[in-house]
Amino acid sequence: MALKVELKPHERIIIGSCVITNTEQRTKLLIEGERIPILREKDILTPATADTPARLIYLAVQLMYLSPDPQAHHPTYFSLMRDMLQAAPSSWPFIEGINNHILNGDLYLALKEARKLIAHEATLLTAARDLRDAKTA
Repeated sequence: MALKVELKPHERIIIGSCVITNTEQRTKLLIEGERIPILREKDILTPATADTPARLIYLAVQLMYLSPDPQAHHPTYFSLMRDMLQAAPSSWPFIEGINNHILNGDLYLALKEARKLIAHEATLLTAARDLRDAKTA
C-alpha cells in the first residue's frame, strides 16, 4: 500500500536515511515500500528542540525509528524513561504505551504515543506554573 504525502514549499521530509527538501511549489509524492521510516518536518525533533524530558524521550524514539539498529538507542531511551517516571509518576500510562510499541517493533506508533507524553508534560508544567504563580500572588 502506498503512502500519499503532500509537501508544502520548502518543507522537508525524511525517507529512510535521506532528507528530501521540496522546492518552491507544493509537491505530491506517492511512496511505496515496506517498513521504510518516513517523518515529515513537523514531526522531527532535533537535539536543539528536545528541551524537556518528554521531548528527549521523543527524540530517542525518533532515533530508534530512523536507525537501521534501533537497539543502539535503547540505553538512552530507558535512562530517560526512568528519569521521567521519577520526576512525574503520572507519566506511566504514556511510557507503558511507548514501551509496548517498542517491544512490538511498532516504532512509528511509539512516536505517536510519545507525542501524547509531550502533551501530558505540558499539562503538568502549566499546572506547576499556575501553582507557583498563585503562591507568589
